[in-house]
Amino acid sequence: MGILHRLIRRGLGGAAAWALTCGAALAACAADRVDIRGEFGKAQFRVELALTTEEQARGLMFREELARMAGMLFVYPRTQEVGFWMRNTLIPLDMIFLDEAGRVVKVHANAIPRDETVIRSGAPTRAVLEINGGMAETLGIDAGDELRSPVMPQDGAAWPCEDASQ
Repeated sequence: MGILHRLIRRGLGGAAAWALTCGAALAACAADRVDIRGEFGKAQFRVELALTTEEQARGLMFREELARMAGMLFVYPRTQEVGFWMRNTLIPLDMIFLDEAGRVVKVHANAIPRDETVIRSGAPTRAVLEINGGMAETLGIDAGDELRSPVMPQDGAAWPCEDASQ
């Protein structure tokens, strides 16, 4: 069964189906969106940015919901190992850890709300995309997939924003 049929069956039609079937029609890079591509196809998430220490410390805490194809992108000034916890986070989240080139190095699925266990990247990480828990599996996002965003380093990016092949 194709990804579009799985999305419709799971009630994700609409924006998710559009994002996955448009291929080259995905809009140009914008700071409030990320594109991800992999064996599953392509997906697009509307994101809030967490670029400062204060924004990163707060993250998605105290949120009671997150739109289906939305998330938060944490971008660090340098590549490093990072750790997250779910203190004061009320919704389950998938954490997608990305290297300097924007490649997925790890997906931590369904982080437990309010859990204080540290979730480590386990690899050098430049950014983390948090999305609704279970969404990475639903879409098929996995290690090796590529993310692009204009707030990520473009030199050496696996999928730079200037890439005309989109």
